[in-house]
Amino acid sequence: MEEPTFELDLIRSILKRVWELRALERENVGPSEALDSEVGAGTSKKNRPTSANANALKLTCELLRVFITEAVQRAAEVAEAEGASQVEASHLECILPQLLLDF
Repeated sequence: MEEPTFELDLIRSILKRVWELRALERENVGPSEALDSEVGAGTSKKNRPTSANANALKLTCELLRVFITEAVQRAAEVAEAEGASQVEASHLECILPQLLLDF
């Protein structure tokens, strides 16, 4: 049975949008203009669109899956120790610093 993971197209779209926004920031374009424009393909290396190959996307999806699974498990442990029946944002806030250091 395969572990549930993120859709490759979703992660590709998120990464592409981040790359586009960063490219626009490098060109000193304001955030309002960045939302309406796309980074076009150019001949120079500076204007060339960034992309990720299929293996990099699979690895990114797996890393996100493991990171989120670990965050939920740690937050659930904190909630249980406090006697809470649900995981709250405060439980995630408690585990976040150590989680980020571990990853």
